[in-house]
Amino acid sequence: MQKRGTWLRAGLTGAAAGAVNGLFGAGGGMLLLPLLNRLTDLREHEAFACSVCTMLPLSVVSLVVYWLRGGEFLTAALPYLAGGALGGIAAGLLLRRLSAAWLHRALGALIVWGGLRLLLR
Repeated sequence: MQKRGTWLRAGLTGAAAGAVNGLFGAGGGMLLLPLLNRLTDLREHEAFACSVCTMLPLSVVSLVVYWLRGGEFLTAALPYLAGGALGGIAAGLLLRRLSAAWLHRALGALIVWGGLRLLLR
């Protein structure tokens, strides 16, 4: 599935996505998705799904590190898990029905919105 490059390039891409996710609590997939498009032969929808699949274990690793460093945050996160699970299920079911162009626009809008929120704090 690799278009060009090596396992090393894929590993470095994953490491960058994990670092971004670990530092900021999110965003690793935003880095990973364009790199998946560039480095693999995956179709757009497959790249979105692959990005989510890759980010899950990276997020679990970040969670464990935060927990081991004394994070008392899990009880605060619990109320969001049910809604997040439902949203993830809905998105997974809708993914194939949405055009890749729409997904790119939606992701770009989300990135811009989040960036503006951070800059205007």
